[in-house]
Amino acid sequence: MSDSEQIHLHLSDYFAASPDLVCIASKEGYFKKVNDTVVRLLGYSREELFARPIASFILEEDKANTHATRQKLLQGETLINFSNRYMAKSGSILWLEWTSIYFPENEVVLGIAKNITERKTKEKLVEDNYNRFKELASHFKTSIEKDRKSLAHGLHEELAQLATSAKMELDIIPIILPDLPEIALNKIGQAAEKTKLLIQEIQRLSFAISPALLSDFGLTATLQWLSKEFTRMHNIPCSFTSAFEEQNLSSEIKTDFFRICQEALSNVMLHAAPGNVDIYIYETDQHITLSILDDGRGFNSDAMPASGGLKNIKERASSINGNLEVQTAPGAGTKLTVVVQKDHA
Repeated sequence: MSDSEQIHLHLSDYFAASPDLVCIASKEGYFKKVNDTVVRLLGYSREELFARPIASFILEEDKANTHATRQKLLQGETLINFSNRYMAKSGSILWLEWTSIYFPENEVVLGIAKNITERKTKEKLVEDNYNRFKELASHFKTSIEKDRKSLAHGLHEELAQLATSAKMELDIIPIILPDLPEIALNKIGQAAEKTKLLIQEIQRLSFAISPALLSDFGLTATLQWLSKEFTRMHNIPCSFTSAFEEQNLSSEIKTDFFRICQEALSNVMLHAAPGNVDIYIYETDQHITLSILDDGRGFNSDAMPASGGLKNIKERASSINGNLEVQTAPGAGTKLTVVVQKDHA
């Protein structure tokens, strides 16, 4: 038996035994030979399969990509794990994953396909559930921010005003009652100073809960204020550098970038003991990047905590389709980077 006869016999055995879809197609794009699996899954007789161009069985949305890929195949590229959809005679849609090779001397294509419809259905279900979860999470996040804004407004407009009114009354007592005992005047002065501190703390809490500065003046102004406030409160230099167009960010991403910076600075104070902190936002053609760097004690990245501040930052980054990267080592500080694609910004 010649080599060609042995190859033909081997292929015939493979055609008959393979659970996968196996076919030989002409250079012009017609089936020349198919195994029983092709007939069974597509539901057409061999005569029907051979009478029409292969492209006529392919779902309309996949035809252009399939044609372009087939041209590469005919130019000598081996096709591996290429997926497209076929319409069965029953009207059902089959996802097929092809591995194919072109034999120019015979002007035929040998194609072997796996039926991956079940896998694709499961992937679609997972994707749909993920998208529903993201929509729900986004709704909750929006609702929480709305509640934060309402609470901040209440603190600023009501509680802060009451405290301001109380301080004014305390300040006027020594003027209208100058003959009070010195100890009483001192106590009143101390109460006025504490009331002043209370007003400042209410304003700080109001800003931390929902910064009006963010909606009124934008992310750059808000992070400039946040970095200066961090420096003032903790006596640790904190700088903010921006190189981005603010209109390229949605209000959701501005809010999340601000919250990520808040969480990161809180982590820095709790764990890092830094000498300096730097915040950067910059953009490229494809991405917007937020980075927070500190020169503190760092930690072992292999022992990343599963909960707490970093987990919150990761969840916020994920909610805006961002990727979080953590670069750190003991004694080498920490760099947090969140990258968001511009088409998601």
